[in-house]
Amino acid sequence: MKKFIDCFVMDDLRTTLATFSLDDRKEFRQFIQRQRRKAKGRMDVQLYDLLIQTREYTTEQLLARLYPDEPNAVAYYALRKRLMRHLTDFLLLRQRQQDPTAASSVRGLLTLAQYLLGAGVPRLAWSMLRKAEKLAAQNEQYELLNAVYNLQITHAGPAHADELDDIIRRRHLNKKYADEEERANIADSLIRQRLRAARARGRGGESFDGILQEVLREYDLQEAFARRPALLYRLMSLARSAMLVRRDFATFAPFVMRCYHLMEKRHGFQPAHNEAQAGLLYMIAHALYRIRRFQESVEYLEKLRAVLEAGPRRHQADMLPKHTFLLAANYGFLRRNTESIALLEQVLREPLSSRDQLTARLGLGFHYFAEGQFQKTNQVLQAIGRSDHYCEQEMGLEWVLNRNLGEMLVQLELGHPDLALNRLRAIERMLRERASPDGGPYGYVLAYLQRVREIIDDPAAASRPAFAERVSCMPSFLPLEQEDLQALSFYSWLRARMVGRPYYEVLLELAHSPEPIGSPGTSVHGSPAKKQAHS
Repeated sequence: MKKFIDCFVMDDLRTTLATFSLDDRKEFRQFIQRQRRKAKGRMDVQLYDLLIQTREYTTEQLLARLYPDEPNAVAYYALRKRLMRHLTDFLLLRQRQQDPTAASSVRGLLTLAQYLLGAGVPRLAWSMLRKAEKLAAQNEQYELLNAVYNLQITHAGPAHADELDDIIRRRHLNKKYADEEERANIADSLIRQRLRAARARGRGGESFDGILQEVLREYDLQEAFARRPALLYRLMSLARSAMLVRRDFATFAPFVMRCYHLMEKRHGFQPAHNEAQAGLLYMIAHALYRIRRFQESVEYLEKLRAVLEAGPRRHQADMLPKHTFLLAANYGFLRRNTESIALLEQVLREPLSSRDQLTARLGLGFHYFAEGQFQKTNQVLQAIGRSDHYCEQEMGLEWVLNRNLGEMLVQLELGHPDLALNRLRAIERMLRERASPDGGPYGYVLAYLQRVREIIDDPAAASRPAFAERVSCMPSFLPLEQEDLQALSFYSWLRARMVGRPYYEVLLELAHSPEPIGSPGTSVHGSPAKKQAHS
């Protein structure tokens, strides 16, 4: 059991270290060496060097390399703990260096003030407390600000302290905002919980407005959400969740744009609102992309980039991949597909989370496919290197479905109809096992697969009028302006086969068409249950 636990923890440590960039690795190694120098070198540095190698060593192999004369398990466990402490200290220090307005800075000032008060240096302690108060107030860290005021009240009285009545007044005013923050946290969780319950009853999208108003009234938060960017961002996140279910981006896009610009005009965005502002800009850019206003989406992504570059590095690391994925997607529909490929190839050279890796590779496969580079498409999809089960747990069933459909089409384009047919059968089997013999909510996918099967059996079938008639009878759920763009890409392949034109040209033509698809081409992939791309 001990060995199992050790391996599990070591995997976590190695996984954490693997997220470091080359610069991060260099800085961390130097950080370890600065802690305590030894002439013969540090064992924790040696362990670190082993863990960041591409090869993954077992515990026994690590023991043999660290202690070649006589493996010492006790010393090894102590060494591992020391390396973990170094890692924690390094990340805390880096967080404070990269984000001087973060909560860690306020906590640091509080800790210093408490030490100075205990050491009998009240003048300097109060100087630290005033700095902590200013920093917490600027960044709307109301809970920490409450702790600052409580410490000030406890140590009021000396010549260097503020007036007690003034401290209490500021404390009461802050308490109002802190209480508002707490109520917003409760409301946020309640809305999400009730929305999940409503979806389980099959009416999630329709129930959202009522659920939202009910909870906001219950916790007296209507006005707070209208003047505080962080709370507005939460509210828009919930509204967006409902829109993703209903696919009502045509309504959501102008709504979120209006809320953003009203907030910008009436209250403005301060540095403390960087994350909320970035989140709102991303929502706008994504909604515009989904309603085919690609150039406007790119313009908002440029604003988002500027906000991210002015903000903390830790937030950049989280948001920049999403920014890149959405920018590449827009470029693909603006006849800038080669730029899309360059963006995704570049981002895949950088450290990414598992989800971002999967998103980038599937997106890159789509853009290679659009260029007719089917061999590269196949290589990228194969490089995902994860089972369907893993991908479903990480990304959802719809992502797995898109991956499998892509693999099926690329095998057909590569001249491997047998492999394409095997993949098609696997998709049919998966959907029937998950739903019902007729596919249930995925019946439209089975109808699409049936048309692809006809092409596999007879490549000339797509050019016949009877085939076009069968395509026109396939299930349709949504008008074009609400249609999923990845779904449209699969339909476009079918349409391109029917009309004998290049796939990418047909895709762009349909994506920019103001009219519904109509006969002979209706939607093949438009179920409201579909998980959204780039969500």
